[in-house]
Amino acid sequence: MELYEYTVHELIEKLDKKEITPTQITESYLNRIKEKEKDVQAFVTVTDENAKAKAKEIEEKIANGENLGKLAGIPIGIKDNMCTKGVKTTCSSKMLENFVAPYDATIVKNINNENMIALGKLNMDEFAMGGSTEYSYFHPTYNPWNLNTVPGGSSGGSAAAVAADLVPWALGSDTGGSIRQPASLCGVVGLKPTYGLVSRYGLVAFASSLDQIGPITKDVEDSALLLNVVAGHDEKDSTSMNIEKKDYTKALVKDIKGLKIGLPKEFLGEGINEEVKQAVLEAAKTFERLGATVEECSLDVGKEALAVYYIIACAEASSNLGRFDGIRYGYRSEKFNNLREIYINSRTEGFGPEVKRRIILGTYVLSSGYYDAYYKKAQKVRTVIRNEYQKLFEKYDIILTPTSPTVAFKIGEKSNNPLEMYLADICTVPVNIAGLPGMSLPATVDSKGMPIGIQLVAKHFDEETIIRAAYTFEQEVKFREKHKPEFKK
Repeated sequence: MELYEYTVHELIEKLDKKEITPTQITESYLNRIKEKEKDVQAFVTVTDENAKAKAKEIEEKIANGENLGKLAGIPIGIKDNMCTKGVKTTCSSKMLENFVAPYDATIVKNINNENMIALGKLNMDEFAMGGSTEYSYFHPTYNPWNLNTVPGGSSGGSAAAVAADLVPWALGSDTGGSIRQPASLCGVVGLKPTYGLVSRYGLVAFASSLDQIGPITKDVEDSALLLNVVAGHDEKDSTSMNIEKKDYTKALVKDIKGLKIGLPKEFLGEGINEEVKQAVLEAAKTFERLGATVEECSLDVGKEALAVYYIIACAEASSNLGRFDGIRYGYRSEKFNNLREIYINSRTEGFGPEVKRRIILGTYVLSSGYYDAYYKKAQKVRTVIRNEYQKLFEKYDIILTPTSPTVAFKIGEKSNNPLEMYLADICTVPVNIAGLPGMSLPATVDSKGMPIGIQLVAKHFDEETIIRAAYTFEQEVKFREKHKPEFKK
């Protein structure tokens, strides 16, 4: 087995036994990137020289007897909407094509404090707006299971890089499913933590009341390890919750006896691919066999959640992207005669069509005369959706649904039909609306060999229950042992 094929916890074990060095791990991944990046195109920036230098520095410190922690020397990939000092942070947009952040996001500081090695910045839909990573200004990313299909989005670069073994794990951000949906389509594990559990300081904002950073990993154990690093209070983020620090690896227990799981019938109805539906029902049987109780229940929030999401997310995007005006930083058009033209031309040339679409929609719902009809009403319905989940969690520990209505679709299949693309988020969006934690983990593959993910959702700040259920399921189905991306063309 090559070093790049191991999970992080397996690499840690080998480092502990001094069987391998940080330089060997880093070189293994950089060689893998040279070999496969041309097919997958998961990166915007590869920081190979920085990575090699950091690996060497870590080795020297270890040789001098310094205790750097168990994650020292482990590489990682970072979605390109998290600020990294001295390295470009582009959000995959022409608007920020050459922007180098003057500071590190809290999340990046956490990684540096653990002496991890950043391999680079990963591709995404521009400003995290999209579900296929086709809306990147630089290039689309391709799904390593089948290079003619999308990896999902907006964290498609992160999920594809983990699936293709270009990085051992990665950070993504999730506003309406942008960690879980690409994780499902790429056959990896993606966790969206509870809103407020992970600091958003230094994350370039899309929709501030929905955005959340989280891990994309090869397995559940790695997800718990990375959550330990990224979770925690940050005074620089006013939405960060000051709750007791937990060790999520303690939840890695293969035991779900007595766990109550709700299976909402509405999430297995119209629009859900038959093979996806069967995979979820099969997963429910597996959970029952392992000792959990699974009951059909009702959670009729999908359509309302989608409408609420596209009103709130676009409104907040319109507000957040107002700062990109061609004056302070970012792209500035060279064609202008006055200040007004700088604004208009810079934003016209600097933003892609999907970002413009959402800014226009968001500005409309916030405008005079429409604010009450759309934005205010959406916030009221958001509370209703949140209450519906709370009612279910009085009865169940976990809610089980599909992550995505379909497996990965072909490149270009939905990019000209925004409504069809938006419907790809129907299973994930309600979780963001309610601010809940959710995880996608691979369950099986369809008849064409493409991965199908299931989604586990728990009440606020109950990531441990998700991790325990997911870990137990994963140990039983052994997806990684049976299935691997084939890079089919």
